[in-house]
Amino acid sequence: MQAGTPLLEVKNLRVEFPTRRGTLVAVDDISFSIAPGEVLGVVGESGAGKSLTGAAIIGLLEPPGRVAGGEILLDGRRIDNLPYEKMRRVRGKEIGAIFQDPLTSLNPLYTIGRQLTETIVTHLDMTEAAARDRAIQLLQDVGIPAAERRIDHYPHQLSGGMRQRVVIALALCANPRLIVADEPTTALDVSIQAQIITLIKRLCREHGTAVMLVTHDMGVIAETADRVAVMYAGRIAEIGPVRDVIRRARHPYTEGLMGSIPKLGNVQARLAQIDGAMPRLTAIPQGCAFNPRCTKVFDRCRTARPDPIDVGDTKVACWLYDQAGKAAAE
Repeated sequence: MQAGTPLLEVKNLRVEFPTRRGTLVAVDDISFSIAPGEVLGVVGESGAGKSLTGAAIIGLLEPPGRVAGGEILLDGRRIDNLPYEKMRRVRGKEIGAIFQDPLTSLNPLYTIGRQLTETIVTHLDMTEAAARDRAIQLLQDVGIPAAERRIDHYPHQLSGGMRQRVVIALALCANPRLIVADEPTTALDVSIQAQIITLIKRLCREHGTAVMLVTHDMGVIAETADRVAVMYAGRIAEIGPVRDVIRRARHPYTEGLMGSIPKLGNVQARLAQIDGAMPRLTAIPQGCAFNPRCTKVFDRCRTARPDPIDVGDTKVACWLYDQAGKAAAE
């Protein structure tokens, strides 16, 4: 892979759910890339399509969900159309996954050592003994004390924070180049969250691992991500360097998200709020999907859907940043 080449490229991805009443579009024509060693944060309300995007990348869409358009490329090789068995090997060896609830990722009937060693032996050329040694080392790397003893414990014998660390160790078993982390800190207390964030940053720094971090927590994004993609109703509303997006949000939806976060030292009678709710997949409005909730809406927003527009280092899907849109707004 040449320097500067993205490790992951998602091009015009479309995820659909066929139903008896018609086809629901859950992810609609989104594109982004992640470079080696980079953390891309993906943020938005529940139902925005964040987790489905991650599931499409790792090949774990729940039927009848399907990738209906676009391409997903890993190191320049297309992976969205691979047969199940080939994708299973890519998923274990080249792409690691960290899910929100560790209890759904760990088999309660097996010790964590057995689950780790089976994964290592499946994807790496190692003996059982060597795999066990690597499993102990992984548990130590993710900050589990007394790893030599803990490796023989069952998931129910560990705390929530410990289980999430085991899930991260599982994701790292085969030294993947990409990790898709879906809400990895949501169920953890603040001190454990900070440790998990530190661990993710260390992986990127020391191993050049690329991370797609799906979350609804802007604090985690600000602390961890290099770039952030803000999703709304299955589309990317804004994507750019995390500092630019947080300090100078351009899309009205991103502005609303930023305005709803309390700031230290600022005395405000009320926090900003975004009126209304995310539209259901059966009722996506014409034009910009955010237009019924937008305080800056004008006629063009209700009839035509904006594509991402370059504004400095940021891309914004908003007619306010199109010359014709500006003229119409005025």
